[in-house]
Amino acid sequence: MDLNLHHFPYPGRRVPVIAERGIVASSHPLASQAGMQILQSGGNAVDAAIATAAALTVLEPTSNGLGGDGFALIWAGDTLYGINGSGAAPAGLSAEVLAAAGYQEMPMYGWWPVTVPGVVRLWSDMHARFGRLPLAQVLAPAISYAEDGAPVPPMVAYFWARGVAAAHIRRGPEFEGFLPTFSIDGRAPRPGERFVSPGHARTLRLIARHGTDVFYQGEIAESIDRFARATGGLLRATDLVSHRSEWVKPISIHYRGYTVHEIPPNGQGIAALMALGILDHVDLNRWPRESAASFHWQIEAMKLAFADAFAYVADPAKVAIPVNEMLNRERLAARRQLIGERAQSYGPAALPQGGTVYFATADRDGMMVSMIQSTYMGFGSGVVVPEYGIALHNRGYGFVLDPDHPNRVAPGKRPFHTIIPGFLSKNGLPIGPFGVMGAHMQPQGHVQVIVNTLDYGLHPQAALDAPRWCWERDGTLRLELETPRHVIEGLTARGHQVVVESELGGFGRGQVIWRLASGSYVAGTEPRCDGLAIGW
Repeated sequence: MDLNLHHFPYPGRRVPVIAERGIVASSHPLASQAGMQILQSGGNAVDAAIATAAALTVLEPTSNGLGGDGFALIWAGDTLYGINGSGAAPAGLSAEVLAAAGYQEMPMYGWWPVTVPGVVRLWSDMHARFGRLPLAQVLAPAISYAEDGAPVPPMVAYFWARGVAAAHIRRGPEFEGFLPTFSIDGRAPRPGERFVSPGHARTLRLIARHGTDVFYQGEIAESIDRFARATGGLLRATDLVSHRSEWVKPISIHYRGYTVHEIPPNGQGIAALMALGILDHVDLNRWPRESAASFHWQIEAMKLAFADAFAYVADPAKVAIPVNEMLNRERLAARRQLIGERAQSYGPAALPQGGTVYFATADRDGMMVSMIQSTYMGFGSGVVVPEYGIALHNRGYGFVLDPDHPNRVAPGKRPFHTIIPGFLSKNGLPIGPFGVMGAHMQPQGHVQVIVNTLDYGLHPQAALDAPRWCWERDGTLRLELETPRHVIEGLTARGHQVVVESELGGFGRGQVIWRLASGSYVAGTEPRCDGLAIGW
């Protein structure tokens, strides 16, 4: 990959990090340091990824936690492995049960959207297959942060305040564990203020001592079961004990001579691949990156991809997903013909909102990890298991109740998932991990990072710094404040419903690590959050 590392088209932001022995890039500086500590202690990229993941559940609970899901792509040896760590609906949850309770669509908060948390099992399964250091050592930095506390950085504090404000409005016994766990005297921690999480430390220590089975069939599972029964939840110990991660074959598409890899459904990574497959039939490079024409073609390709993804993506263990047909090159070429000079509606289904952390690691031996985990909408469902620091996610909100849709809620079924890790390779050799978190912004962010890199030659930091667009379900096209005026006016003239947006965090947060021809790594970290890429 030929990148100009002296090119900084977006001033005032960060420079790329270059290192040889290893790199960790995440949305929180202390989490990145946790991963680096493990690398420097003799761990590999998987050990570092798990250490970073565990630390993020403590340090950035606004976006992920022990009660969430996760996915990973792992380059080891000469193979890219995928693992799906998403959980299924409880055995007691069905469309009929929801209808009887008076719901016509999936509830957003409370017990109803809670599915089995998969992230802790994901750590265990990754570690069992690829880990080098003992799991207890890998979890030690996270335990230290939970027991001794850590200062809260500005962006995390911003989202934490929003989560606590929302918690004050909710009523019901299932929500009573939130404020004692995630507030200081009923308020969010302020920037720079230390936050201690004893319940979180207790859970992590149990996992370090007994292994992750304690979460799915031991003390923690029993506590979750008791709390659910006492407060009206459907999640049971039997649901937890039956949960397994799934090792999957990544799906991919060729773009500009490279191969872009994603996790297959039940996630939306296929939407990013379809959009890139459409754009591979378009010469974007004839227009400048900051041009209305380039933005327009990317946006329309993404809209077409969403239309397909929301029609077909569901749990492949329960329904047949036409993955090969969706990625067929001739079909995508035909889809490209639908794009004209003006914005169009291709009829995608409703798109949800969310909260997620993405991070990436690489070691001196060439192992690389692209990993993502989430409790979905900020702190998730709002349900917190008392004394264990476990905020349960609301991934079930990704289901639909339409009886004719493949993503209809059903017992033991995994919902449509928004979180997606990405990976780039060329001719069978790894380039590296990348990702952009943020609900339906994720495939849009993946497309923009890849286009910025392969069409416009931007290095990882510049590819992340570049102004982003985000297409919304109501047809609104949100653009960042930094978007040039001529692009804004040009897109408006093409019929896009443009809104220039200043909301913090609304355009995703990403990390990128590429391997250079020299064998060294170059990394970029998201300027829209508190992140840090650290090298060794």
